[in-house]
Amino acid sequence: MMKKPLPELLAPAGTPKALAAAIEGGADAVYFGGPAFNARMRAQNFTGDTMRESIALCHAFGVRAYVTLNTLVTDRELPAFVAAAREAVEAGADALIVADLGGAAAIHRAMPSVELHASTQASGHASAAAHELKALGFSRMVLAREASADNVREFVKNCGMETEVFVHGALCVSHSGQCLFSSLVGGRSGNRGECAQPCRLPDRSGGYPLSLKDLSLARHVPQLIDMGVHSLKIEGRLKSPEYVRDVVRIWRRLLDERRAATDAEMKELAAIFSRDGFTDGYFTERIGKNMLGVRRESDKEESRAATPFTALTRRVPLRMHFIMHEGTPAVLTVTANGQSVTVTGEVPVAAHTAPMGESDVKEKLGRLGGTPYELTAFTADIGEGVLLPVSRLNALRRAALAALSEAKSPHTYENISYTLPKLRGTRIKRPTARFQHAAQIPDEARAWFEHIYLPLADYEPIADGVILPAVIFDSERDGIRKALTEAAKRGAKHALVGNIGHLSLASEAGLIPHGDFRLNVTNSETLAFLLEKGLTDVLLSPELTLPQLRDIGGPTDAIIYGRIPLMTLEKCVGRELGGCDACHAGTLTLTDRRGEKFPVLREAPHRSIIVNSRPTGMSDKHRELLGAGLVGGHFIFTTETKKAVLDVMTAYREGRPLSGPVRRI
Repeated sequence: MMKKPLPELLAPAGTPKALAAAIEGGADAVYFGGPAFNARMRAQNFTGDTMRESIALCHAFGVRAYVTLNTLVTDRELPAFVAAAREAVEAGADALIVADLGGAAAIHRAMPSVELHASTQASGHASAAAHELKALGFSRMVLAREASADNVREFVKNCGMETEVFVHGALCVSHSGQCLFSSLVGGRSGNRGECAQPCRLPDRSGGYPLSLKDLSLARHVPQLIDMGVHSLKIEGRLKSPEYVRDVVRIWRRLLDERRAATDAEMKELAAIFSRDGFTDGYFTERIGKNMLGVRRESDKEESRAATPFTALTRRVPLRMHFIMHEGTPAVLTVTANGQSVTVTGEVPVAAHTAPMGESDVKEKLGRLGGTPYELTAFTADIGEGVLLPVSRLNALRRAALAALSEAKSPHTYENISYTLPKLRGTRIKRPTARFQHAAQIPDEARAWFEHIYLPLADYEPIADGVILPAVIFDSERDGIRKALTEAAKRGAKHALVGNIGHLSLASEAGLIPHGDFRLNVTNSETLAFLLEKGLTDVLLSPELTLPQLRDIGGPTDAIIYGRIPLMTLEKCVGRELGGCDACHAGTLTLTDRRGEKFPVLREAPHRSIIVNSRPTGMSDKHRELLGAGLVGGHFIFTTETKKAVLDVMTAYREGRPLSGPVRRI
């Protein structure tokens, strides 16, 4: 039986030194960020000449270079975003890793040949999303870290594009792209590359209920190869060069030998960096407290023992063929990594003393110090009685190596000036609202709200719309499809959709699709794409400020009241902390070290949603928000009683502030 091809081994680099360490360890590809629009803004990152030189170094070793542009982008930032993409492409980037759908649309329009990879921040868990994203030029999707082995296998089979899977490194407790905790609570957006990692902090009791161990799938290498995954990704752009070199080296060995890690190798990986060991809980579906972990002092001590990385010692094998005859220019052909280039020099002169022989030429042309190359083969065809001055041989060698570095065909693109799409105007309607349970909905709500939504799993005919779950893996689609059909039979007419891959589910059930805030719409490009795909209107990202909301035209809305969901967890917090009764009753809370209480809601049988400790409250600014061009305003009711709902509605009607602490837009 023919062996399946090995996946690409993709390594992180936060500095040029870490990039060299990735090459030293044996990476097939390296990913890194520029000075802006990347999800690791605390890394040193790469600018201008540094980016160009680093990409050239990668290419010399046959290593692909991917540049991350994986943050959300506002309307006013889109021109700079496209310029950053153009700079990366001109520097030689093999692909761009992008999270913002509008940003991808803008890049694809300006540079249609550029390879785009959908970041994990794009919430990639459904193969249907991959099919939709092809229209934006994406050729690869980074799958959600929470995917089980069965999820990965199903996604690879159905997605129709390359699949990239995280296999080692830090593990966020929330689904990527669905975390607003650092942004709405601390003012530092994870979707903008500035996450403060509040999930790593202790709660009021001193425990760490949201801090996960690092991920490692090193024991599952044969399974990953068999699945046909295209790329295996190591996390760590904030890690040291030593970490990058040593982790990549072990993974290189495992892939080349097509085997799982031994106990000794797992200990070696843990000594490099871990948080009380590793977890593969999502992949193996063994989800529970055993996944939790924090960095211990003993972990730090082991990491300090790493051998320092000083410089790249690997060399690229280089072959040379030199031709020199009387009366014709000298010719040098160099070959490395399957790439050959030929350059022409000057016409040789007659030798007045000893003529130049093959060994003389080899010694001069083989001076490769300061380059990544090592001369491994040399042939020559030299006529009698001729020579080329040493300075001309040196110039010929430099020209050949420069041509070899630039041999990769540059991307071509239209050099267009960027303009935002024009969107149709809005029509002011009544507000819309979502409730956690039907028992919360007062009779007056029907008259005040244009649409009322309930979670799909808890739908009752008092509402005219359903909320699709934030996460729907391929294995769950049939169950969701049946539930939507049943809800439509019972009176549902509308659906809040939080992922581009879920749009087809709503449409198949005959429901009118509306975009939820989970789509992370922060610019007009994303909005235009989603409207073209069939959404009626879109709830904008709660991370936008009032001026940014005003910048986006078209049929949009914003959350003007409620405890906004901060995290979507694949693990069940209720089962681990308060028991199933507390979870079902909606009384489970997490209390941080300052005493703020964050309610925990149930979305699927074993998924949890952590909502903000403070509701967004804009009752005294309602008219101002309508003046920003919003459709009518959206309300989120989670833990409120029916009486509390009526109090909120009254405050908004009267334009007076809400009592108690609130979050402002």
